[in-house]
Amino acid sequence: MTRPLILHPDRLLPADPGTRDIARELYRAVQGVPIISPHGHTDPAWFAGNAPFGNAAELLLHPDHYVFRMLYSQGVPLAALGIGNPDADPRESWRLFAARYHLFRGTPSRMWLDWVFAEVFGLDQLLSADTADRYFDTITAALATDAFRPRALFERYNIEVIATTESPLDSLEHHAAIRSSGWQGRVITAYRPDPVVDPEFEGFRDNLALLSDLTGEDCLSWTGYLAAHRQRRAFFAAHGATSTDHGHPTAQTADLSPAHAAALFAKVSSGAFTPAEAELFRAQMLTEMAAMSVEDGLVMQLHPGSFRNHNAQLFAALGRDKGADIPTRTDYVHALKPLLDRFGNEARLSLILFTLDESVYARELAPLAGHYPCLRLGPAWWFHDSPEGMRRFREMTTETAGFYNTVGFNDDTRAFLSIPARHDVARRVDCSFLARLVAEHRIQDWEAAELAQDLSYNLAKRAHKL
Repeated sequence: MTRPLILHPDRLLPADPGTRDIARELYRAVQGVPIISPHGHTDPAWFAGNAPFGNAAELLLHPDHYVFRMLYSQGVPLAALGIGNPDADPRESWRLFAARYHLFRGTPSRMWLDWVFAEVFGLDQLLSADTADRYFDTITAALATDAFRPRALFERYNIEVIATTESPLDSLEHHAAIRSSGWQGRVITAYRPDPVVDPEFEGFRDNLALLSDLTGEDCLSWTGYLAAHRQRRAFFAAHGATSTDHGHPTAQTADLSPAHAAALFAKVSSGAFTPAEAELFRAQMLTEMAAMSVEDGLVMQLHPGSFRNHNAQLFAALGRDKGADIPTRTDYVHALKPLLDRFGNEARLSLILFTLDESVYARELAPLAGHYPCLRLGPAWWFHDSPEGMRRFREMTTETAGFYNTVGFNDDTRAFLSIPARHDVARRVDCSFLARLVAEHRIQDWEAAELAQDLSYNLAKRAHKL
């Protein structure tokens, strides 16, 4: 049995008719503003080569952790979905997904995917086992046309800029190819040093050797190691980077003496270190990265609080980024104190804080950002970039940090077409929040209109120096 696919024009807007009317007006004004995507994990090779996406599974299933982790939780082997298994039949993988589409009812994934199916591919029946082949054939046929190549989709959805994230060990060849191609789309990189900052990252010592080869610095010496980071940061900036990104397990920072830092580096680079020493080194490197940001002006983003690769068996078989990362409790007040003691009042530092621990929004993050000039709050992130998560973020941070100590929205996605879908959700949720403030006579309508524009576009562009 097939059912219609319906995108209601008032989805996510307030149920109260009067407040909904206000939200409609606000949303209409920002619905079409350009998309600023200042942090994400799309593949720059897509835009460098502009080759067609292969099929529906390759485009929408394989890159999307939200999708395949849900299917895995219900007993579908990742190999059957084509994850880590290039021999899987993409049509059969798609059928497995389609037959279980009901699992996504009420989730943000369902909302994003329905938007993509309807708005991008013109499908008008709900995805199910009965419509699986129609979906696969319609999407795959569209992807073979020039109108659905990566650059065309970038332009179609009015994307002004996308920032990807690359390791210091990356050659940035795809970014160089984009810049030399003559295409006007703006795809920039961001400096993600985790593989050469985290002693517990697999292959850490080998990565230091590669960093030495890339830079000509001795990355087994503390001074050479820091010099290599400065060199690579400059290289990334030359390829468009305006920011760095740090995916640490915690927000812990440290401010060791140069001699203590050098001795600690000698231990972790030798491979003979304890977990506590690894944590202390990561903490010191956040402060070192802040010092470098003061020097070179790159905006610093901190994404802590994920227990990465929690499923040890899956990690051993398939490696990182297979949907098994789990949020943890995260302290910011005490953890950031060493860094803030040194740089908290430094106007040249901009540090954007994210969290997977919603309990800290009102207690820690909003008060911190509402005081320290260097701090801004990143939006609801990862597991919380849902309508409910976005509302909770606004409700728990606005009273202390206001709107202008936040940085708008970012999508943080690997699934390209979820970028416009996610931004549409964020704009609807923010317009609904602002409409309530107008209806309660807490702000005026013209203020809400300005805020809607700021939250949808201006704040992200300004905060990330875009």
